[in-house]
Amino acid sequence: MPRLTRILLALLVLLLGFGFAQTVIGVSIPAATHGWTGGVNWWAAEAKERLEATYPGLQFVISTASGPSEQANDLEDLIAIHQIDALVILPFESDPLTEPVASVKDRGVFVTVVDRGLAREGIEDLHVAGNNPALGRVSGEYISERLGGEGNIVVLRGIPTVIDNERVEAFMEVIDQTNINVLDMRYANWNRDDGFEVMQDFLTRFPEIDAVWAQDDDIAIGVIEALEQAGRTDEMFVVGGAGMKEMIARVMEGDELVPVNVLYPPAMIATAMEVTALNFVSQVPILGRYILDSPLITPENAADYYFPDSPF
Repeated sequence: MPRLTRILLALLVLLLGFGFAQTVIGVSIPAATHGWTGGVNWWAAEAKERLEATYPGLQFVISTASGPSEQANDLEDLIAIHQIDALVILPFESDPLTEPVASVKDRGVFVTVVDRGLAREGIEDLHVAGNNPALGRVSGEYISERLGGEGNIVVLRGIPTVIDNERVEAFMEVIDQTNINVLDMRYANWNRDDGFEVMQDFLTRFPEIDAVWAQDDDIAIGVIEALEQAGRTDEMFVVGGAGMKEMIARVMEGDELVPVNVLYPPAMIATAMEVTALNFVSQVPILGRYILDSPLITPENAADYYFPDSPF
């Protein structure tokens, strides 16, 4: 073999060796099936680009799944094909993903769980999540103060999950201390079409509604459409949640129908990726739980939470 060829082969092996020496962090998230998860996907891609540029020794591999079974299969691929050193996962559902994530952890992988906790404690090294009780409490406090502790409201819940229960329980702890009457409370599945249908039913049955707690901005979009079709937008106000850019824009503009919002940021996936990266690039202890705040978004601070490039 010619000497030059041997040198080139040696250089190739050396370069490949550097490539394989990179720390690989797998990121497993739900596909963009609705607005909030669309935001999760956007923030994950943004964080990947930024963190790989900041830390050349890190590589992020993002996989998206349309259901829990697909996500469990993705975890096997992240281990077998990409040989990940760390996993950042927002579980599609808690129960079906618990044992697959535990299996990843058993192989010595650093695990960060985002938003929806697993069904068994002690698996993950890190847990990054929004503050669900705070989202409910802050929403309840605003509605109570705005109505002076009196009036009629309706509530549109998410889906039957621990997250939804935490939000509603904290909300009702506030409302139960007032004279506000909850006319009805129904699930709208964090979906704008379901929000539209549920609100249509509420409008048919209740001639006097002072406020709507939609809990989630996808639901709130459906609620607003129902109000517009019924010509009742001037009778009540709507409090959603999560920080969808369309809703934040309404708050910024002083829309009386959408006077405030409560943050539950899809950007938490970027926070989780960043904190996980610190485990490999710094000596800072980062194990534990990181619970993000759920502040009230008002016309005065809305610009701080408006991200026009995000799909959510």
